[in-house]
Amino acid sequence: MSDESRPTTTQTRIPAPVEKPVALTVAGSDSGGGAGVQADCKTIEAHGAFGTSAVTAVTAQNTSGVESTHVLPAEEVSAQIDAVTDDFDVRAAKTGMLATAEIVRTVADRAGEADFPVVVDPVMVAASGDRLLEPAAEKAYEDLLAEAALVTPNADEAEVLTGVEIDSKETAITAGEELLAMGADAALLKGGHVPGDAVQDVLVTESEARTFRHPRVETEATHGSGCALSAAIAALLSRGYNLNNAVEASAAFMERAVRYHLDVGEGPGAVHHSAGIRNRQAREPTAEEVREVVQKFAAEDVSGLVPEVGMNVVGATPYAEETGETAAVEGRITRTFSGVKPNRGVRFGASSHVARFLLSCREFDPDLRFAANCRFDSDVESALESLDWPVAEYDRGAEPDDVKAQEGSTMQWGARQAFESVEGTPVAVLDRGEVGKEAIVKLTAESGDELVERVLALLDAL
Repeated sequence: MSDESRPTTTQTRIPAPVEKPVALTVAGSDSGGGAGVQADCKTIEAHGAFGTSAVTAVTAQNTSGVESTHVLPAEEVSAQIDAVTDDFDVRAAKTGMLATAEIVRTVADRAGEADFPVVVDPVMVAASGDRLLEPAAEKAYEDLLAEAALVTPNADEAEVLTGVEIDSKETAITAGEELLAMGADAALLKGGHVPGDAVQDVLVTESEARTFRHPRVETEATHGSGCALSAAIAALLSRGYNLNNAVEASAAFMERAVRYHLDVGEGPGAVHHSAGIRNRQAREPTAEEVREVVQKFAAEDVSGLVPEVGMNVVGATPYAEETGETAAVEGRITRTFSGVKPNRGVRFGASSHVARFLLSCREFDPDLRFAANCRFDSDVESALESLDWPVAEYDRGAEPDDVKAQEGSTMQWGARQAFESVEGTPVAVLDRGEVGKEAIVKLTAESGDELVERVLALLDAL
């Protein structure tokens, strides 16, 4: 807006305050920003609450380790808690690094007085292996656990607290029951330290034991993951979520935050506390990019590449994990007497087949965000050969019966066959079909413009 078009009035603007539930973190400071109070406040904000803090210790810390620690006096921790609770309507709190027995006992006393739920993350050792809790404080945790609405130990911490070695769901339940016997209302036994292809977090309450299972992400960039998980749960509890829903949503948040971690520092990196926010912000731009691709396909008349089942264009948000986070043409693009046109508009979750394929490809190359399915026959195959693209394929006839039996698993299996058969990322993946399944070639790209270029190049090569 130019200066000439701006209002010239000198009247002050009316304030428009926003109300948010308040969550409190009582934890140590991490100068590297990946864990502790800094990570907690980022996570609380990302989950729609207002973060407040009581700092227990100052650490000189980065992605490689803890270089030094300065613990604050317990009375200073108590004074911070007073300052927050006297002024703010705190709806939930969480604890992190408490460092000493005196601070643990102080926080336990304050938790006993609180009229809001307290999530206890019994931080004992940093991801780098540096100890963050003096041995004498371990015994003091019993008083704090008795005031906890939820305690969230990893396997090592649970063994210290209960004496139970966790190596399975059953032993996790046993440890959880021990923590409930100590007075905690519920226990979430985190499975990140337990070997296996999948991570199993086990929530134990008086009424049930519930397992949250998700694929393991092969990365060492888990610095701050425990802090972020407990902070997310506390934030959602402050917003009125029940415990089951808060834990389920927070576990999904952590899977995304670890998979799309931040490559910062000289160490492994840090979890991406804002991955969920950034992903939601990208929804409309992603849908608009898909609309632009569709408009260009209609303008250039790509009818020569539209398969019998129709063509779809799919765009994934940057951190997409499920088909509901991909935008596509509802009803697909079909041929007409004068060219092609989309049957309906673009919406999220409109594609199943191509969307699942794109998400499966992103397991091998997360930069891929767009895909389209095109007609495939001998002419298209010759055109692909002339373009000198990296081309892969999978044979439906070789698909194992157990994969066929799992609905939606074919695309995941096919993508793996394709990516493991070529060097790098294929531009085109051939599916020669089978009885009742049309032969298709799927093109992938990192952007909508790149997808348009590739589809038009294939069309020209015909």
